[in-house]
Amino acid sequence: MSDAKPIVFVVDDDVSVRESLRFLVESTAWRAETFASGREFLSRPREVAPSCLVLDVVLPDLNGCDVQALLADRADMPIIFVTGCGDVPTTVRAMKGGAAEFFIKPFSDEAILSAMRDAIDRSCAALAVAAEMRALRASYETLSPREREVLALVISGRLNKQVGHVLGISEITVKAHRGQMMRKMKAPSLCELVRMASRLCVGPVLAGGGRRAACD
Repeated sequence: MSDAKPIVFVVDDDVSVRESLRFLVESTAWRAETFASGREFLSRPREVAPSCLVLDVVLPDLNGCDVQALLADRADMPIIFVTGCGDVPTTVRAMKGGAAEFFIKPFSDEAILSAMRDAIDRSCAALAVAAEMRALRASYETLSPREREVLALVISGRLNKQVGHVLGISEITVKAHRGQMMRKMKAPSLCELVRMASRLCVGPVLAGGGRRAACD
């Protein structure tokens, strides 16, 4: 994924704008893909690669802000808005929706290229976080039910002897499960294991025996 060529998607109903931005993007090391409408772009299969979207506000079907709302879960694809007639409410809505930049046409090549670079950097960072989370979930899935119980008790601060008492197993058995669990999770330390569990929303076991979700 890190070697994938970045893609700049351009959605604008003005063919001259599309072609101008295509030429600009292709003058860099990136790919360019252009679309005349929001629905045309949304019908494109999702691709895992660093990317950003240059999106016109006024489109013949969905407007740019509607397209943005439908892409709310795509942190890996920052949006740069462009428009020929910007107004304050639209600008505010776009920025509140997480837009990376908002340009009024005409804009300089240097300015939008700089925005694209920043957006691609953000995309790379988001993809790296997503890949890390997938690896973390995959590691957690390899744990046995008993190892998951040990994990929940360990991150709650219990010692091996206390974990054994709660689970009704010997301290030696707890140590074996704990060592196996740490290896499977690729956790170099207890602090790192706690951080991993927090990211996975795996909560510690409370004093009364219940479990609190880490993402509460």
